Amino acid sequence: MCEGQVNVSQREILKSRSGSREQRRSSPTQTMQRPGKGKTPRRPGPKKTANVDKDPVGVYCRIRPLGGEDEECCVEMISSSTIQLHAPDGLKANRNGEYKETQYSFKKVFGINTSQIELFEDIAKPLVEDLIHCKNGLLFTYGVTGSGKTFTMTGSPGEGGLLPRSLDMLFNSVGPFQAKRFVFKPDDKNGLEIQSQVDALLERQKRDSQQSVPKTPSSRQKADPEFADMISSEEACKCESVDDDCCYSVFVSYIEIYNNYIYDLLEETPYDPIRPKPPQSKILREDQNHNMYVAGCTEVEVKSTEEAFEVFWKGQKKRRIANTQLNRESSRSHSVFTVKLAQAPLDADGDHILQDKNQVNVSQLCLVDLAGSERTSRTRAEGSRLREAGNINQSLMNLRTCIEVLRENQMCGTNKMVPYRDSKLTHLFKNYFDGEGKVRMVVCVNPKADDYEETMLVMRFAEMTQEVEVARPVDRPICGLAAGRRYRNQAFKDELSRRLEERGGPSNGDDPALMNRLIESLPALPSSELVDPADDQTLPRLIEVLERRHRVRQMMAEQFNNTATSLKSTLQQFDSQLNAKDTFLHEQRSKLNEKDKLILSQRSEIERLEKKSKTLEYKIDILQKTTDMYEHDKRSLQQELETREQRLQKELSERKRMEQRMQGMVSDTKLKWEKECERRVTAKQLEMQNKLWVKDEKLKQLKAIVTESSSSNGGGGSSSGPEKPERPSRERDRNAAQKRSASPSPHPTAPPVHLRQRRSHSASGEKWVDHKPASNLDLDTVMQPIIPNAITVSTPNEKALSKCHKYVLRHQELASDGEIETKLIKGNVFRSRGGGQAVQFTDIETLKQECPTGPSRKRRSGSAEGAAPVDDIENRVPVSNTSYQKRRKP
Repeated sequence: MCEGQVNVSQREILKSRSGSREQRRSSPTQTMQRPGKGKTPRRPGPKKTANVDKDPVGVYCRIRPLGGEDEECCVEMISSSTIQLHAPDGLKANRNGEYKETQYSFKKVFGINTSQIELFEDIAKPLVEDLIHCKNGLLFTYGVTGSGKTFTMTGSPGEGGLLPRSLDMLFNSVGPFQAKRFVFKPDDKNGLEIQSQVDALLERQKRDSQQSVPKTPSSRQKADPEFADMISSEEACKCESVDDDCCYSVFVSYIEIYNNYIYDLLEETPYDPIRPKPPQSKILREDQNHNMYVAGCTEVEVKSTEEAFEVFWKGQKKRRIANTQLNRESSRSHSVFTVKLAQAPLDADGDHILQDKNQVNVSQLCLVDLAGSERTSRTRAEGSRLREAGNINQSLMNLRTCIEVLRENQMCGTNKMVPYRDSKLTHLFKNYFDGEGKVRMVVCVNPKADDYEETMLVMRFAEMTQEVEVARPVDRPICGLAAGRRYRNQAFKDELSRRLEERGGPSNGDDPALMNRLIESLPALPSSELVDPADDQTLPRLIEVLERRHRVRQMMAEQFNNTATSLKSTLQQFDSQLNAKDTFLHEQRSKLNEKDKLILSQRSEIERLEKKSKTLEYKIDILQKTTDMYEHDKRSLQQELETREQRLQKELSERKRMEQRMQGMVSDTKLKWEKECERRVTAKQLEMQNKLWVKDEKLKQLKAIVTESSSSNGGGGSSSGPEKPERPSRERDRNAAQKRSASPSPHPTAPPVHLRQRRSHSASGEKWVDHKPASNLDLDTVMQPIIPNAITVSTPNEKALSKCHKYVLRHQELASDGEIETKLIKGNVFRSRGGGQAVQFTDIETLKQECPTGPSRKRRSGSAEGAAPVDDIENRVPVSNTSYQKRRKP
């Protein structure tokens, strides 16, 4: 009976403690107890203003080591943010015969000796911190095939890449604050539902009972040995600024984009060895917040780094890779590993998750390993490999086009439509470029000379991507509950247990020592043995003792309630003071954070300007050296040009002297031969004239003989005989011989004959168009047609014809005797009906020049009158006969 009383009192004490706890839990914030859905990572409802802060896309460059020491290198790291590309040997030079060297700048350049942990610290660690702070992120690797993209993203045993290190940092940060499994549940619409503890427990029991259903990978299973040793314990890191008043859950998904189709690498498909079922492609959908997601994609909840590695390795085994000429394990698809972090605040007591859907945030980090661009001429791809390469290059080209349009819209102020829908890759990440989180790109470069041309294209795309700006993600609203609820609740429990222990009360109902101590503090029970049925004292004494014990219990309960109430009021006062201090500290911290951000932005701006200044100084030095080189070349070329001009002038003067000398020799030779020809012609003419004279004399004698014989026969004879012809006097022959023996003079001694010519009818007071073709020859005659008030043209035109009334054309042609004959064709100018000018020809004048020494075409008959004295041609007077003929045109 005593034990029953003790148990009753214990239950009452525990009930009072639970009642006080329930009173503390009944806060105004717990009005909605229904399970709600978690928010997807989306911007707030109101539209963004024009003055939203923007950050450029962070582009980094990583140079992989060469495969062999004898390979030619075409990439050189100049500084921590600049690389230079050299054209390899055998490549065509530019027009100047020089090889062009180009420089490209990045946010940071990682050389061949950069470790994976250094790469993670600068690139992925800020993205993981933003993920914990409810901000989205996109990180993808880009480059030529075989440039080290998969190694950068995944890594190898002992050298974990960006993906495993990001997962390790995430679980090291939120591991102690994770919610139980199935508290957050995907709703297949890119959202999360929050379940109560009971529903989550039922889900866990259902999963454990249904063995046929594939289980979610558990951390108790043995991890893959390749990933177990990727990250050493010394390289582990965590985020210090984690909100400990929230509960977290991590979900992962893994997809690939192959030939512009989306496949789920974590999808469970039943194995059929007879008729294997091909994987089904997924489609993209848009949720209620206009976010793009893969419909029906498997999202696995993971609770540790090893479990996440196991899920990743499970999907990695299904990814499509192939052996090509350039890469032994070439990725034939774009892989997207998405880490989704759901977080919800605790209630006011810090015991359970606050089931208010407006206070639940979901952020995600996409780690993308893009397939490398390749040329089929180098990979020698055929069949399916050729189709894969074409789809890979097409999707990368669409990504490049979207970046170009974004850059043009931002720099030129245009509003062109960005073609996101042309490719599944760009369509899936449309929200990131619209301002849903940070975007970072790692450009992987293979420095070997064979990849020079492809590397140039990659560098140009990277340089263009840096000019695209993405809206900076806004901070999520902070929960209105007091900070430090989890630790205060735990401290309250510890303090309550301590005080109960000090007062001797039970701090734990299951502790038998505390129960015995509580029983001993009550009044002792008297002996309750009944010997006599008529005993009237034992029972009253027992009842009196029990009543006293009951009063003691009531007093203890009242004391406990009073103590709990005072403690509660004290705690509430402390809470209010602490809330006020927290509010003040939060305001001060917000101001300090703003100042820190301002200082950081100014520092980053100063660093950027310093880097830009250094880059510009380096470029100025290069340009100065180039200018000096060009000036030196210019001076040398000018000197060479002056030397050649002097040599040319010397050669021209020498040539002129030679031409003058040759002309003198030619003129002397010509004059000599002309004199010789004239002498020979004169001698021949004299010889022929003598022969003609001899023949004439013989003919005269013969005629005289014939005349004499006819007269003697007819007249009977005449007393007077025929007269003997007399030979001409030898005096004339001697004079002629003397004249012929005289040496010919080079120039005629007779005075020139001034020929007269009738004045042309064209010389009138009217205005003429004198059409003199350029092909006409200058005859050097004394009489020339002179036309006053004439416009001389080589080709008639409408402008000249409109100013004159008469028209004359000088036409030259060869006459029958071999001389040049000039015709003046005249006409009247009048306006035509079409508004132009026309000519009507009315007259033709002919100008002809004859040589007096030319041979006569008719042979003279021999007679006494015809035997005229013949003089030397050199002594004759030259006579110029210019005939004038005029005829009318019908």
